[in-house]
Amino acid sequence: MAHIGSSGGSRPAPVRLDDLADPRFSPEILEMLAAVAPMADAVELNADALMTQASTELGLDDFGPEDFIGRLELLLDCLRTEAPLSPLGRLSAAGLCTGLLRNRLLLTDLLGRHPEIHEIEIDRPIIIAGLPRTGTTHLHNLISSDPALRSLPYWESLEPIPMPSEAALAGTPEDPRLARCEMGVTMINSIAPEFPRMHEMTTWHVHEEIQLLAIDFSTMLFETMAPMPTWRDFYRSSDQTPHYEYMRTVLKACQFLRGGTRWVLKSPQHLEQFGPLAATFGDATFLVTHRDPISVMVSMGTMVSYTARTSLAPVDPVAISNYWADRLDDMLNAAMRDRALLGGPEQSLDVRFDQFMADDIGTIERIYELADQPMDAAARAALQEYGATHERDRFGKVIYDVDQLGIDVRARREQMRAYSEFFGIPDEPW
Repeated sequence: MAHIGSSGGSRPAPVRLDDLADPRFSPEILEMLAAVAPMADAVELNADALMTQASTELGLDDFGPEDFIGRLELLLDCLRTEAPLSPLGRLSAAGLCTGLLRNRLLLTDLLGRHPEIHEIEIDRPIIIAGLPRTGTTHLHNLISSDPALRSLPYWESLEPIPMPSEAALAGTPEDPRLARCEMGVTMINSIAPEFPRMHEMTTWHVHEEIQLLAIDFSTMLFETMAPMPTWRDFYRSSDQTPHYEYMRTVLKACQFLRGGTRWVLKSPQHLEQFGPLAATFGDATFLVTHRDPISVMVSMGTMVSYTARTSLAPVDPVAISNYWADRLDDMLNAAMRDRALLGGPEQSLDVRFDQFMADDIGTIERIYELADQPMDAAARAALQEYGATHERDRFGKVIYDVDQLGIDVRARREQMRAYSEFFGIPDEPW
């Protein structure tokens, strides 16, 4: 990495990520990568093998509705044929799928023992739909700091239901799910140490429900593993309503296990799924975030290319960045086309990045008024405390390099012009 000048004070200096295509690793990480390579050879990206492994680990065999198997088989085929997985990437892909299968088994078991979970209401959630780098993370975390609202910490998004052998420790500091999540975060930060500059991840960091959608094996989340056109086309051509309903059931289970009444949710996937989103959460308050799409495109291309070092070899930042530039165009066009499905100004609000950054607390006040959520003393104090301890760019800035990503800014801006004009989004300098 190339560090640029001095940041002044205690904030890290800006950094240019100049090794996207040829990642540089510390000697310790190189040693670890060499050690896991032989293990990857034994991994089977095969649905039957992974399902058998998950079932054996838990002593459970009911995965619920079996329509997911075809989707799992397609995903695994795409990972084998379209994703240039590194040995670590192969292990990670198998681990992810096995974890999702365990979650299915645990959910089915929990619902069988507690059918009353189906009667739980997901009441008037506040749902954020917006691309990465448009302020969604800050907005999500700021609102979620309110103790009156329920959100999904990262560890719970990965393992929402405890394993039977660990159930007695659920809700305690000794819950093994916390340690497993912390180990994963430590690993990511070791392999990709500049990642917190772009997106902070901690065990208790508020996370997206897209991880819960993944349990039903139908989500754009899998595209972040590698550009996979076949998976993309299948996902985009399929009605996602049943999978949003499945995710709602997982939220009910989370609410049953850990309480809470009003959720704060967020995912970029929602931008191209306003129909399923509104059908599943008809009484929600919807917040749609917006920013100059070129800034989003460059920032996201950099972030996904940088994190690709954890799973792909070789890493092609030009292919990755332009794949996501096309996907962002798809998503923004869908949001523009379907915006009315989220209701009018009595139920939804467009949040511009520049306006939110200029007055984040004022924006939250308008959101609370729209959502009929009390802005009491406890809420206001929590918002102010979060803002004071989570300043923007506190981990240091990233200097973005368009040339390294192979993005044609002029052509892409023209491509996105209709969206910017539709929502009144000002251009940022590039």
